[in-house]
Amino acid sequence: MVKNILLGFASIALAVASAASSYNVTFYQPVMVNGSELKAGDYKVELKDDKTAVIKQGKTTTEAPVKVENDSQKYQRTAVRLNGMQVEEIRIGGTSTRIVFDKVGNATN
Repeated sequence: MVKNILLGFASIALAVASAASSYNVTFYQPVMVNGSELKAGDYKVELKDDKTAVIKQGKTTTEAPVKVENDSQKYQRTAVRLNGMQVEEIRIGGTSTRIVFDKVGNATN
């Protein structure tokens, strides 16, 4: 009985954790992510180990190194910060999560 309850809680915790690492974002203009141009549209952003973002739309998939930061206040809506066409960060609405994209050409050794 106790095993079943613990297994149930573990399953729920895993479901919540996996749901928390996937977000929807809309780009209203073409953008650049890690050297790849993405057309305007709706995308799904998945985080892998808080170090890599996988951005998907249909069959199009782009990966980029990121840093996940948590601010003190929640964002009211999802917002994308650009530098020209380059995505610098995505602030996830309803959370305090900010996904900061590494700058292209800044390799770390």
